[in-house]
Amino acid sequence: MAAPSRPARSAPGPTTQPTGVLLTSSAVLLAALAVLLTALALAGGLVPPAIGDPGRLVRYGLPIARTVHDLSAALAVGGFAVATFLLPHPSDAWNRAVRVAGVAAGVWAVAALLVLVLTAMDVIGVAPGSPDFGAQFAQFAQSIDLGRALLVTTVLAAVVATVGAAATSPTGAAWGLAVGVLALLPLSLSGHASGSASHQTAVSSLAMHLVGVTVWIGGLAAVLLVAPLTGRSPGTAKGRRPVDLTVLATRYSSVALWCFVAVAVSGTLNASVRLGGWSGLASAYGALVVGKVVALVALGAFGVWHRRRTIPLLASRPLAFARIAAGELVLMGAATGLGVALSRSPTPVPDDDPSSSVAEARLGEALPPKLSVARWFTELSPDLLWITVGGLLLVGYLLAVRRLHARGDRWPVGRTLWWVVGCLALLFVTSGGPAAYGRLTFSMHMLQHMLLTMAIPPMLVLGAPVTLALRVLPARRDHSRGPREWLLEVVHSRYLAVVGHPVVAAVLFAGSLIVFYYSPLFELALRTHVGHELMMVHFLGTGYLFSSVLIGVDPGGQRPPYPLRLILLLATMAFHAFFGVALMQGKQLLAADWFSYFTPAARLLANQQEGGDIAWGIGEVPTLVLVLGVAIGWARSDDRENKRRDRKAARDGDADLAEYNAMLQRLADRDGPRA
Repeated sequence: MAAPSRPARSAPGPTTQPTGVLLTSSAVLLAALAVLLTALALAGGLVPPAIGDPGRLVRYGLPIARTVHDLSAALAVGGFAVATFLLPHPSDAWNRAVRVAGVAAGVWAVAALLVLVLTAMDVIGVAPGSPDFGAQFAQFAQSIDLGRALLVTTVLAAVVATVGAAATSPTGAAWGLAVGVLALLPLSLSGHASGSASHQTAVSSLAMHLVGVTVWIGGLAAVLLVAPLTGRSPGTAKGRRPVDLTVLATRYSSVALWCFVAVAVSGTLNASVRLGGWSGLASAYGALVVGKVVALVALGAFGVWHRRRTIPLLASRPLAFARIAAGELVLMGAATGLGVALSRSPTPVPDDDPSSSVAEARLGEALPPKLSVARWFTELSPDLLWITVGGLLLVGYLLAVRRLHARGDRWPVGRTLWWVVGCLALLFVTSGGPAAYGRLTFSMHMLQHMLLTMAIPPMLVLGAPVTLALRVLPARRDHSRGPREWLLEVVHSRYLAVVGHPVVAAVLFAGSLIVFYYSPLFELALRTHVGHELMMVHFLGTGYLFSSVLIGVDPGGQRPPYPLRLILLLATMAFHAFFGVALMQGKQLLAADWFSYFTPAARLLANQQEGGDIAWGIGEVPTLVLVLGVAIGWARSDDRENKRRDRKAARDGDADLAEYNAMLQRLADRDGPRA
């Protein structure tokens, strides 16, 4: 890499020269394309099929366009991630990171559109110049799951590019990051995972894999593009913040470690689904998997080298970071090429199992055994997303409590117990018997829903996680936003002030029942994995928000006086009971087309009415807990107020009482003696 230029002392510190950036970018792209084409040639991906040959343009152009798509997506998401979490604002490096992310997102949008067109040609077998291409392309993009997923990604990539052009604050960068990650998720539905017999595991693991790889590769590229290669960039008279290369590299190293773990775990799970056993490694697909494993191990070794050798020497040898990072990026480009080749290669385990029943094909996995009480408590249906979320929440909370105790601070044992029980219940409801049977019958779905929205949130709220996090997380002093700063930003945001308003929280909690169950959203959540996950996120979130309004102690939305809390709770629970009664007495079948695959037609209405019984009856215990929580909080609030008044009276000699007695005396004197 070319040596950096040396500007005058008053100017901002230099970054990598354009020549070095161009050489590194070219090397990454060439490595990706070389590995891609070689892997496809070895796996037979470039051989024209005997029937339905899409042509050389598609055979070569689609994987090349997909490689450019993946690399530009990584740089866009990684650039926004670096600006959101790692860099101080305002600073020249922050501005460059956002500009880089915006330009990369523009390339991403163009590449995504090209991938959409080429994929349509591959699927429908019609060239763009033919008379029927326009109509068939429109049908592909609007009616076929693969086409819809690619179209959504294209539109969202364009939105990310727009955000990159307009963002001027960390909040704007955070929105760019959020939309960018959202744009990656449809891709998990458009590969081998979309037709997998283990659909949920394949989709969740691929989504986690895509996010981990993207942030890892794109984050390193963004750091290399904006890093001050003199070790530290000075501030300017315009209020620009200095950027310390050692601090920046250390922060990225922590992010990269999490990405490495996510990529390794998700890649292992996805490969196990695709390979079907150790024998699958003998196939061409298995050889590509082995190549990715080798690349992952090498990248892990690079990471260890960075943490142990390079970072401690950055103050004196900043160019060493650029050299090693450039080499690491080239290896990442090669791994990206392997990933695209994998997506274009046939797997040892076919996407669709011809031996599976219609019900299993609809569900995307094998049907569980016949439901019984014992089975409901012992059957497993692991959901990678919720296992990850629940595990991180549980372990992170316990580590935070341990850190508090290590420095001599106390944390109530009761709060810890509530949080642990809540996290274990969350894991059970999302990956145990309720998850295994929740999509098969209406009654079991309603049981899972009620536990998720009414039983688990009060436990988590009583754990006071925000208060604990604010006491443990370190504050940053360089005007960048770490986890603590972003947590405070969310807690004091206008959005939370609106949705955290007691009336709004109650409407979201109770009103969303009607909107969800009496609209196509219900069946969409049953038929699609993404819809099902979004449903659980929504109901867990609204339940947590409503519980926080009633019994929460964390900072956040406004909370009404305790008498109004009881009125709000009783009114909301009355509406909830009305919903249950409506299901018990109703004759309209909900999502009948879906449940008919798993429940006899004669039992559909009876089972739905049983679900109404559950919705009406299961709310009793959580309601009692919330009422007790409000009552206890009310009593403790009165005790605290009385103690505060006693302390004040001890300090000022009960001046308030003396003033009150004096006022009474003045009134008596004014009225004069009674006759």
